[in-house]
Amino acid sequence: MHPDVERLTRIVPPPAERRPRDRPEVEARPGRTLPEDFKNLVDTYGGGVFDETIWILEPDCADPDHGLLAMKVERAEVLERLWEIGPEPRPRQLEDDGAGLLPLAYIEGTGAHLYWLTGEDVCPEDWTVPANAGRGPEWEHHPVPSTRLVLSVLTGEIHSDILDDLPADDHTFDPNDEILGG
Repeated sequence: MHPDVERLTRIVPPPAERRPRDRPEVEARPGRTLPEDFKNLVDTYGGGVFDETIWILEPDCADPDHGLLAMKVERAEVLERLWEIGPEPRPRQLEDDGAGLLPLAYIEGTGAHLYWLTGEDVCPEDWTVPANAGRGPEWEHHPVPSTRLVLSVLTGEIHSDILDDLPADDHTFDPNDEILGG
């Protein structure tokens, strides 16, 4: 188990039952391999919401509002429109050749999203996490892998203005399978 996922399981127990993932099919659709920590996170927890705040997108979720693949297309369209019409500026990190964004989570009730900062020559294990406020032009860049960001925000090791309701006193995880009836 990835060390960040293992640490996370000690503060937020994962669901007792998980369904197996068809990794080659899931990874073929986004067009690239996903980071190992995220794959391990989804294998352990599935998609769902941590502390009623951070909703992890599930690569093979049938519900488009909670599916990584559907949100990849939607968020790319939304951001491109915002950047075309202004006044929201593109994050500085996207100026590098081949840099892109891939959504990994959204923040319940705020319109905010967490993304991976991807690159043509960047190994998925080295993807970092920009966060966008969603209802404003604010971006934060967290130079850590996705699971470490989730863990660190839940424990208070990392502060985020975009995730300002965290850390919570008690930690929970509610899986898509229970919430969405999957």
